[in-house]
Amino acid sequence: MSLFLFPLTAASETAEEKGLSIARQADIRDEGFSDYTSEMMMTLKNKHGQKSERKIRLKTLEVDNDGDKSLSIFDTPRDVKGTAFLTFTHKTGDDDQWLYLPALKRVKRISSRNKSGSFMGSEFAYEDIASQEIEKYTYKWIRDEKYKGQDCFVVEQYPVDKKNSGYTKQVAWIDKAEYRVEKVEYYDRKKSHLKTLTVDGYRKYLDKYWRPDEMYMVNHQNGKSTKLIWSDYKFKVGLKDSDFSKNSLKRAR
Repeated sequence: MSLFLFPLTAASETAEEKGLSIARQADIRDEGFSDYTSEMMMTLKNKHGQKSERKIRLKTLEVDNDGDKSLSIFDTPRDVKGTAFLTFTHKTGDDDQWLYLPALKRVKRISSRNKSGSFMGSEFAYEDIASQEIEKYTYKWIRDEKYKGQDCFVVEQYPVDKKNSGYTKQVAWIDKAEYRVEKVEYYDRKKSHLKTLTVDGYRKYLDKYWRPDEMYMVNHQNGKSTKLIWSDYKFKVGLKDSDFSKNSLKRAR
C-alpha cells in the first residue's frame, strides 16, 4: 500500500496506471475514519424551478477489506418520514441495497439492474450514493487542468459493471493538493453528457478527513437538479454492524 505514496512522476507510467494511482492516493487519504454521522438537506428542483425539500440523517460505517455500510433516514416531509435506505457497498460484485417504505411496512431490495434508477426522485442514482470503491472502475488520466483556481488531475473512470451501470464513463476533476473530488461529469449509455456534479465547501475533520458542505447535481437532459447541503458531521461515534441490519431499517427513527 505504501508504494502508492511515492510521487506520480514515473516517466514510464501509462495514462491508465496514472489514473489508477490517483484513485488509490485519494482512497488512502480517506482510510481510517471508522464511522460518522451527519445531517443533510436535499433540495429537488424541477425544470420549471419548483422546489421541494427533504431532511435526512445519515450514518456511515467503514468496513475492513470491503466497501462502506451506510444508512439514510428521511425525517421530512411527512409523506416520506420514516423511509430508510441501507447500502452495503462491496469492492467487487454487486452492492446490497434495501429501501424501507413505512406506508407499506416492508423492506424492498434494490436489484443491481435498477442501480441506474433515481434515488427518491432525485438526480442522484442509486449507484451514485454508494461508496465509490476503487475496484468498481477502471481509470485513465486525461490531462492536468485548473478548476476554480486549483490545479487538478482530470481522470476518466469507466464502470466495471457495464451491464447495469447507467454510465459509459465519468470524468472527474481531482485537486492535486488534497485529492478531493471537485467536479464529475456523467455520460449515459449513449455516451451523451447526462449530468454534472459539483462539490463545494470542503472542511477537514480530525485533521485528516475532508467532507463537503454542498453537492449539486444538474441533469442536462431533463432540466432538473438536486442540491445536498451537509451539516453536523460527527466522527468515531461508536457505530456497529448491528446498526446497519435490515431490521434496523424498520426501527429507524
